[in-house]
Amino acid sequence: MNRKAWIQLSALGALWGASYLFIKVALEDVSPAGVVFARTALAALVLLPFALRAGALAGVRERLWPITMLAFVQIAAPFLLIAVGEEHLSSSLTGILVATAPIFTFLLAIKLDQEERVHGSGLFGVFLGIAGVVLLLGVDAGGGTAALAGGLMVILASLGYALGAFYLKRQLGGVQPIGLVTAAMAVSALMVLPLAAISLPADAPGLAALGSLAALGFLGTGLAFVIFFTLIGRVGPGKASLVAYVAPGFAVLYGVLLLGEGFGPATFAGLLMILGGSWLAAGGDLPRPSTKDSRPQSRPAAPVAEST
Repeated sequence: MNRKAWIQLSALGALWGASYLFIKVALEDVSPAGVVFARTALAALVLLPFALRAGALAGVRERLWPITMLAFVQIAAPFLLIAVGEEHLSSSLTGILVATAPIFTFLLAIKLDQEERVHGSGLFGVFLGIAGVVLLLGVDAGGGTAALAGGLMVILASLGYALGAFYLKRQLGGVQPIGLVTAAMAVSALMVLPLAAISLPADAPGLAALGSLAALGFLGTGLAFVIFFTLIGRVGPGKASLVAYVAPGFAVLYGVLLLGEGFGPATFAGLLMILGGSWLAAGGDLPRPSTKDSRPQSRPAAPVAEST
């Protein structure tokens, strides 16, 4: 990876890590469904010109049903679970818990995809990551039953990301990624529109909430995916996936510095355990420098909304 690629990776991690900050601020005046509708609709608007220019929407209409299924499993439902869960959790803790997606990928691969199974250190990584989750929910979450339920919702969202990755690999391998994401974002917006409509706030949202929604949709979701696919084209999906281990750090940084959230020893230990466990569960290998003869390894397709 050259200097430009590292800058893009850092920018992507900063944008995706900021998503949880934007969600937290927006939730002060807007319902979870309203937050999800705004971010997906705005993201679709950002992505559409890029998808059209690349001719990436070809074949989308013929694959509308599997795209709808993917949109529900990997965008609409996880985004909504995260937004509801974050009503009871800090933004930094939410960002850390979302990083459990590779652990679920490992567990699902046992039944769904034999060629993706990882042994040895991967199994240790699963136990390490689960221990980190238990530590965070049992010690660091606070807030009693509501916080525990919120944490479980965020973890369930990570399960959706992992399930969506396998569904994407099996059903939508021939669709260009940026066209697929554009369509899935638009479909997701339509899915949550009824919920957003019946949960409109009694008063107009404040400037902070509106600004956060705009930043979440245009920057943390739309622009972030443009950078993500640019990075994939430049260095490949393996190296681009490193953002999953960068974004939680930014989420913690924003939460502590901008929202005054606490960050104690339990949070730090849980962060290390989840990221370390996820890395081991994902294979435990850092991407090597590419050569002329290198070929991408067979791994589950990168989740459409991973680290968001």
